[in-house]
Amino acid sequence: MAHRCQPGDAGCRRLGIEVPIVNAPMGGVAGGRLAAAVSRAGGLGMIGMGSAATPDVLRRELAELERCGGSARPFGVGLVHWVMTDRPELFEIALAARPALLSVSFGADWSWVADAHAAGVRVCTQVARPADARRAAAAGVDVLVARGAEGGGHGEPVMATLPLLAEVLEAVDVPVLAAGGISSARAVTAVLAAGAVAAWVGTAFTVSHEALTPAAARAELLAGTETELTREFDIAAGYRWPATMPERVLRGSAVNAGQGVAEVREELSAAEVLARLVQA
Repeated sequence: MAHRCQPGDAGCRRLGIEVPIVNAPMGGVAGGRLAAAVSRAGGLGMIGMGSAATPDVLRRELAELERCGGSARPFGVGLVHWVMTDRPELFEIALAARPALLSVSFGADWSWVADAHAAGVRVCTQVARPADARRAAAAGVDVLVARGAEGGGHGEPVMATLPLLAEVLEAVDVPVLAAGGISSARAVTAVLAAGAVAAWVGTAFTVSHEALTPAAARAELLAGTETELTREFDIAAGYRWPATMPERVLRGSAVNAGQGVAEVREELSAAEVLARLVQA
């Protein structure tokens, strides 16, 4: 039997999803086409704006979401806090799109929460510690993402996913999603059993047909098995990521990947990836 959201599940109801999967808003990978495909399959599709995000790129991907029929289903937009601060129009465009969920992560200022709520938009953020979760919940954040150190891309590598999830669930009363190293049905089952409302999945979707991932990076992801943490590429590109937030990449590569990358072995549609993830 596949995992599906139950009628009385308040967390799923808040997200508007039928299956407990949210694609992580990976910059340069999670565009409008991927978000539309995940949402059409019953999950929550997220458009991701990363370090190099611009207002024009966000507009383009929202238009692609519309073209692919994704706007008829709940969808989300993910922003990086310091990028949004540098380019505030990103926040304005995201709110105007009326997403079911707006994710703004990797910052300590919460003034944006009230503005999003005033626009009728629910918000979420990624947290790496129980203390972070308490601060975010106190600021009015509706949904939290407990992001473990196994996750690909940027984040604070403080705790593993399951211990972090358990502590965050004890710390707050808002719905919590689990992120970090979740690339298989077994991993999804584990975090749902531990109390997560849904799994926040990145790496498993990176080689899906609808992802924006370039061909060379797809080949590396399909062959990759090991990852490492680095700041080398951020420093070279001049990105303002703090030293406490390195990115997890394939070993010896600049391609972002989580520790579940060994599970990624063939290119499938996003709907097929989602179906495999929820097959209990």
